Amino acid sequence: MTSNIILTGFMGCGKTTVGKGLAEELGFSFIDTDLLIEKSCEMTIPKIFATLGETYFRQQESLVAEELSKGSKQVISTGGRLMLDTTNAKILGESGHVFCLVASAEEILRRISNTTEPKRPLLDTPRPLERIVELINEREKGYKQFQQIDTTNKTVEVIVIAIKKLFTQAT
Repeated sequence: MTSNIILTGFMGCGKTTVGKGLAEELGFSFIDTDLLIEKSCEMTIPKIFATLGETYFRQQESLVAEELSKGSKQVISTGGRLMLDTTNAKILGESGHVFCLVASAEEILRRISNTTEPKRPLLDTPRPLERIVELINEREKGYKQFQQIDTTNKTVEVIVIAIKKLFTQAT
């Protein structure tokens, strides 16, 4: 079975944008776990958090991880905390190579501020930059278990080439 590529990391680090480019470059399918959950629940993630709660959302992430682990030739863009769950990390990690995209807190804030997507539930605060730093620090240990790819001030093309090279060397 051909390996998958799993992209993890904090919101706004480029998982979806890079994932789409990488999938096109390799001829793989692109899958965004958040979009799968939204489709399955027939509501946006902010709405899921507001009406069904974070615990329900995390359960949906685990179901999606299990299902996607059965596939191959996929670039999977995961939600920011999906791979911090040890069971999800094990299941998806066994199906391919995991890369953690990282960026500076300032770059993350700039990227998510320049989007038309719904407001991010975890950043619905008067001081989003401080919240980003706090969340990155909380998740740092979990993210460090995966190979780091810094996306700060880099083009999608440069990041895609770097990941493709690393993936090719590992397979």
